[in-house]
Amino acid sequence: MLSSRRTPRLTAVVAIAATCATVACAPKADTVADSTAAAAVADTFPSQEGMIDVPGGKVWYRRIGNGPGVPLLALHGGPGGTSCRFEVLAPLANERPVIFYDQLGSGRSEHPTDTALWNFPRFLQEVDAVRRALKLDRVHLLGHSWGGALAAEYMIAAKPTGVQSVVFSSPLISTPRWIADADSLREQLPESIQQVLDDNEKAGTLNSAAYAAATDSFYARHVQRLPTAPIARCAGVTSNDTIYRQMWGPTEFLSNGSLKAWTRSADMDEITTPSLFIAGEFDEARPTTLEEFRRTMPDAQLVVIPGGAHAAMREKPVEYVAAVRAFLSAVERRPAGGR
Repeated sequence: MLSSRRTPRLTAVVAIAATCATVACAPKADTVADSTAAAAVADTFPSQEGMIDVPGGKVWYRRIGNGPGVPLLALHGGPGGTSCRFEVLAPLANERPVIFYDQLGSGRSEHPTDTALWNFPRFLQEVDAVRRALKLDRVHLLGHSWGGALAAEYMIAAKPTGVQSVVFSSPLISTPRWIADADSLREQLPESIQQVLDDNEKAGTLNSAAYAAATDSFYARHVQRLPTAPIARCAGVTSNDTIYRQMWGPTEFLSNGSLKAWTRSADMDEITTPSLFIAGEFDEARPTTLEEFRRTMPDAQLVVIPGGAHAAMREKPVEYVAAVRAFLSAVERRPAGGR
């Protein structure tokens, strides 16, 4: 859910290379090249950047392209993550504007210190403020990870008008279910790594080097499994760990923050807008769980990116962008009021 907070250290990836070889997680030679090319496409389109007033401060946004299609507004992960990784969506800008922004408190946006700002109602107001400022009366939404939770809450609680479709990219839909899935994935780790995690959690030594290394072993399997190229526009752009810990918790598989009991799993049928779930084959947002959510919705589909994990957008950008493009195009070809 929250991969924008941190990237697994390379040492962890190297340490489990032998294990990966037995479970078909070795990267293809072109994955980094694809990631580099996808991000570089952004520079071929006209773009605009600026600041927008939202409740609590100002947020930075970037708009790529001015194609005739309905704009795509992307909501990043975290909470407290950054939006610069959405540069890989730039190939879509030949058809429609691609817009993303750093949520208040992180990235290039203002960083207020008032912790009362980090709650769902304010984040929903933020989405509305961005839409109003950029005149996004009609829009497709894409929410990745925590951004998927934000998109779900926005659609269910705010009931906005003008949203043409929603892409739930490796989304958080229910924290209790996310933790249950994470527990299942932890059970697939080598017993020695499980023991390190269990012992340090029991002792409360979550800042130990051993615990960090064991945590990275989980991340290297289910958060970022394949190598990705650095994105130049991400240089120097930082996430906000304070927001992450306040709302979520210390790691991807431990939640003790304000989102600990949050769930919309029983309410997804209220989203009648055309929807796409997309995730990596080895994603911590498990495809089998997303399929369960999809089946409760009147107009939703699921695409699984082979070989990818939670970072499939950057690990497999060609496949990811193709799936999103096909979905958005299909939605726009529908007759007015039709499905």
